Amino acid sequence: MIQFDSSGKFTCQKHQQSKAVVFFCVFIAAILTVSSNTADSAETKKDQAESWLCRGNYQSEQAGKEQLGKFAEIYSNLAQWQARTQRIRSGILSGAQLEPMPKKCGLNTIVRGRRKYDGYIVENAAFESIPGYFVTGNLYRPTNGSGPFAAILCPHGHFPKPNGGGRFRDDMQLRCATLARMGAVVFSYDMVGWGESKNAGWNHKTQKVLKLQLYNSIRAVDFLLSFKEVDPNRIGVTGASGGGTQTFLLAAVDDRVAVSVPVVMVSAHFFGGCLCESGMPIHKSPTHETNNAEIAALAAPRPQLIISDGKDWTKNVPKVEFPYIRSVYRLYGAESAVENAHLPNEGHDYGYSKRAPMYRFMAKHLGLSIDKVTSPDGSIGETGIVIEKPVQMYVFDANHQMPAHAVRHVNQVERLFQSR
Repeated sequence: MIQFDSSGKFTCQKHQQSKAVVFFCVFIAAILTVSSNTADSAETKKDQAESWLCRGNYQSEQAGKEQLGKFAEIYSNLAQWQARTQRIRSGILSGAQLEPMPKKCGLNTIVRGRRKYDGYIVENAAFESIPGYFVTGNLYRPTNGSGPFAAILCPHGHFPKPNGGGRFRDDMQLRCATLARMGAVVFSYDMVGWGESKNAGWNHKTQKVLKLQLYNSIRAVDFLLSFKEVDPNRIGVTGASGGGTQTFLLAAVDDRVAVSVPVVMVSAHFFGGCLCESGMPIHKSPTHETNNAEIAALAAPRPQLIISDGKDWTKNVPKVEFPYIRSVYRLYGAESAVENAHLPNEGHDYGYSKRAPMYRFMAKHLGLSIDKVTSPDGSIGETGIVIEKPVQMYVFDANHQMPAHAVRHVNQVERLFQSR
């Protein structure tokens, strides 16, 4: 018979009457041993992946500064930096399990509920990023002109209030409407498990949310480019906090992004505290190691404005992170294309004082009309913008149901990708 010894291994007592039974015992023991070793190997790989995670305040401010110094010793010219760029980009995509990139499905775009306001139009819009998952949001367009228009993605951060939080916040609506008044097509979209994604049953803390969220942002670029009036050479992205992470991650892995403005998030010592920012090994693996400041540098030589403040993890940007990023731009001869707007007495938000320099930077590098929103005193005006209620901004409601094949209440991202 088959027995277990004290170590848990399988043994087979000698059977005097049948060699077949002995063979059977050995065969079964071999199968079970292979299965055990396979399970142990899978567990080991899981433990290794966990050990590569860089989450939250992963290292001290001094360690972050020293790490950037070590990175700078790896390359001394543009060719060496470009080789490092490819390694980091591959590390991000591999860590997010997006290398190779999944086969793209049709967007199956939905646009409805047109509202016309002073200088801009708002519509409720959705597209299918992966079969069964619909990215929901709002499309803002200029009221005048026929294009081609610049287009800007506006991912939201982890701000739960006011007005329902996420893309429904007042500052999100002000930002998107003002950019539309300036002549851009703007898309504000729900992060996974926020807004209508939450209504569909998704949890922002679901397994591997970083994978789906970054992929949604890549597909959001596809969505903007699907409109004939959008200029493919003038794509921008800007967001704060978790939206800031989406901003520099997207710019790092997608060269179609021409201009980026990450807000209150670029840091050498803080790696983002949410699963959507650091829940997968995008910062470290056996083949690469980086931090968010260096990831932001991957946008070079494309124009980038880094907005920081004195009351969160971006307080050191002028002295630590920005000089490093600027040195990368210098390799391209594009030092003037990167700027830092630092507000030492402010905190973690995307308030007016942070939006104003963003407007000017986007206007400069995307060819927008800043004069359309400039007040007589030279300030950027946001007056006359209507702050809508979430119910007005929903793509799907009682009268407009989600498509029958839409995936609901599935919180395993891997199941979504593997089953399609």
